[in-house]
Amino acid sequence: MRLTRSGDYAVRCLLYLALDPGRGVVGRKEIAEVMNIPAQYLGKVAQTLARAGLIGIRQGARGGYELARDPGEISLLQVVEAVDGEIFLNDCLHQLDVCERRPVCAVHRVWGRARKQLRDMLGGISLAALVEEESRTAGKVCGECPATRGQTLEGKGE
Repeated sequence: MRLTRSGDYAVRCLLYLALDPGRGVVGRKEIAEVMNIPAQYLGKVAQTLARAGLIGIRQGARGGYELARDPGEISLLQVVEAVDGEIFLNDCLHQLDVCERRPVCAVHRVWGRARKQLRDMLGGISLAALVEEESRTAGKVCGECPATRGQTLEGKGE
């Protein structure tokens, strides 16, 4: 399994919004610039995230994106699967008629356990946990994020 570019951008977008969830609406251009996401691509990803109920989109001059839920209630699994679809490591895990050997196949059981472990791990990591990790790395992942430089997203010191 490989995370798609859309999945990566979705995680980056939501991480940025989670850095200061009380801020409200954040412009697409700001998120795109700071998180190094092409703005047009971000727009498409945001539509998918909105359909999944993870963000709200406000149109107009003061438009942009905001989290639809608390960062502690949004898992990496929800984000990735909202954009990339349900995680499967092999066709035999989601199309049961693909392989006749499935009932006796040792590899099928390995793929199933690996899938479960990956989904459990991603499901156990919230955006709030990512924000904590971002703070510990002192902005090495998100170096331009104002919140990681001891500032609010509006650029004022704490």
